[in-house]
Amino acid sequence: MMRELKTFLAVVRYGTFAGAGSHIGLTQSAVSAQIQRLEEDLGFALFDRTGRSATLNAAGKRTVEVAEELLSVYARLADRGGTAEQSGLLRVGAIASAQGSFLVNAIQRFREDSPGWRIRVIPGVSLNLLAQVDSGEVDVAVIIKPPFALPAELKWRTLMAEPFALLVRRELADRPWRSLLKSEPFIRYDRNSFGGRLVERFLRRIRVTVHDVVELDELQGIIGLVAQGVGVALVPQAAGLHMPKTVAALPLDDDAFVREVGLVERSSRNPQTAAADFAECLSRVTGARG
Repeated sequence: MMRELKTFLAVVRYGTFAGAGSHIGLTQSAVSAQIQRLEEDLGFALFDRTGRSATLNAAGKRTVEVAEELLSVYARLADRGGTAEQSGLLRVGAIASAQGSFLVNAIQRFREDSPGWRIRVIPGVSLNLLAQVDSGEVDVAVIIKPPFALPAELKWRTLMAEPFALLVRRELADRPWRSLLKSEPFIRYDRNSFGGRLVERFLRRIRVTVHDVVELDELQGIIGLVAQGVGVALVPQAAGLHMPKTVAALPLDDDAFVREVGLVERSSRNPQTAAADFAECLSRVTGARG
């Protein structure tokens, strides 16, 4: 709640959600989301909303003094002889394929360098994790690169590029991949995910119509369906995925495309933060540059 209280006081100080966001590094929607969570926790509204404007109401005015007092007490509590910056909780969002692979090594390195910090890994799909970083619910997140520009308050760092391949039962591997896409049942990577959008864009580009039979977001589940002979699938060759011997990955040759996996974090004027240190650990274990 402390984060939401700080945002609340910023709105009071700067007059509007947008004005507060520009001073504390949040988008207007992120400020609105934090204020809404605070109001839900408190059980009463802090602002009277009319159209796009929001005016501090009577309850909100009474809350200002209490919020300032709480934050003052919290600041004194956190001031423990200079150790505050050496400990805490880092909230790391991560897509499923990252959790069982390079994220493990990054966490190990971070714990060796910063033993006072705890890490909470928050699972999710890329779009939801991106929103959680934007709203401040998550400190950093490993996601698929969005197919749109990020808000200025967020920073992207590419960690790796994973090429897509056509997964088929091994007995079909001697046939051309394009022919298999046209003739075999298709297991689709969920179109609501960033990776699934890449697949959809690829199919449109090569002008191939597929015959969907299943659609899901879990990559290992897609591989399992291919292994059981349900159909073929376009899947990124992500680290940590288990590929059964009955499944073959056919390269897409000159039509190859990739999904970028990387880290999204809030832009910070202070590079000496736990989030920045964790980002460096991720870069080291994946071999990414800066």
